[in-house]
Amino acid sequence: MGIPADDVVLIQQGSGSNDPTVVTVNCPDKSGLGCDLCRIILEFGLHITRADFQTDGKWCYIVFWVVQRSNSLRLDWDSLKNRLLIVSPPCLAPLYYDHKLNGSTAAPSVYLLKFCCVDRKGLLHDITEVLTELEFTIQRLKVMTTPDEKVVDLFFITDGRELLHTKERRDNTCGYLCDVFKEYCISCELQLAGPECENQRTFSSLPMAVAEELFSCELSEKESCTQALGTATTPPKKAIVTVDNLLSPAHTLLQIQCVDQKGLFYDILRTSKDLNIQVAYGRFSSSIKGYHNMDLLIRQTDGKKIVDPELLANTCSRLKEEMLHPLRVIITNRGPDTELLVANPVELCGKGRPRVFYDVTLTLKKLGICIFSAEIGRHSTQDRQWEVYRFLLDENCDVPLASSQARNQIVDRIRRTLMGW
Repeated sequence: MGIPADDVVLIQQGSGSNDPTVVTVNCPDKSGLGCDLCRIILEFGLHITRADFQTDGKWCYIVFWVVQRSNSLRLDWDSLKNRLLIVSPPCLAPLYYDHKLNGSTAAPSVYLLKFCCVDRKGLLHDITEVLTELEFTIQRLKVMTTPDEKVVDLFFITDGRELLHTKERRDNTCGYLCDVFKEYCISCELQLAGPECENQRTFSSLPMAVAEELFSCELSEKESCTQALGTATTPPKKAIVTVDNLLSPAHTLLQIQCVDQKGLFYDILRTSKDLNIQVAYGRFSSSIKGYHNMDLLIRQTDGKKIVDPELLANTCSRLKEEMLHPLRVIITNRGPDTELLVANPVELCGKGRPRVFYDVTLTLKKLGICIFSAEIGRHSTQDRQWEVYRFLLDENCDVPLASSQARNQIVDRIRRTLMGW
């Protein structure tokens, strides 16, 4: 009959402030489960320092060791457990299974939050921080600054708790925003999005030259970009993938060594999911001198190991790319204005890497750079979709945005924040 729902996800908090919290998930397996669990853990601002993953194709057992990188947001462990339960397949027989617990496969409803307020430095990040704390995901965004220094923010959001259909959740959200921003708040409205939300997944109309600059760099260039993040005395950040097809008769062994970054385990499982690779076993070891080692036993969806040399080469190349350079960041000119663009890879399920928008707005706030306008859209390249964040930066700041050196420093700082370096 399975195991009780309370035992599907177990969370054991560390005894000391520096000790990791152990999250255990024990449930039936499904395609992409490990990736889905990692994404939720990242949504809560947690860093996976170590993990063990094992499945026979029917049952899955995963253990995560996680730490909180920042105390700026309150962490609701009960809510994390509930969110992990939602994506975990049911353990009980269908007769006793409550489908509300495991959620629906249908896309979550999109709601429109219209927030009007007086402008101030760091405003967009401050709003994003509140929405993140409340477990909302920003699907699309339009931010406009008026000549009289007021801001109209249109957030198209989905609710991780799936409670926005209730009046209480909507009222509490608006009330909390008004309490946080006090005299800066002019009005706050939250309602189910109308036909305009149909465009939330449409592709952004990037100029061809900008799209080429953002997406068309080869891996060698990405490695040099990653190396540029180090100083003259630090070695370049590298990823090594070794293939062994002799150890197991049924699986291909991938031995991975990569510099630590806060979404590393997620990026590996996300890439495996997108490539239709099944992971039977994974061990993600603790970081040693800034590097993680990982062993993966993988196979194709037909149950066979990967023996095609070209397919193996493509798999290794894609893994290196996604581990070292999962996101794209550039600054360019948009007419007379300065535009920052950040591209976030979208999984086949339509979801992107969590907290990218949060990290970018946080970095701009720390740099003292104001955002004149912002929007989120989708862009399609030859092999995938991207979530693209576009920011028009206010020239009236202490940073000389026209300077190439200043632009490079901004890109470097944003990339470091996104990667946790």
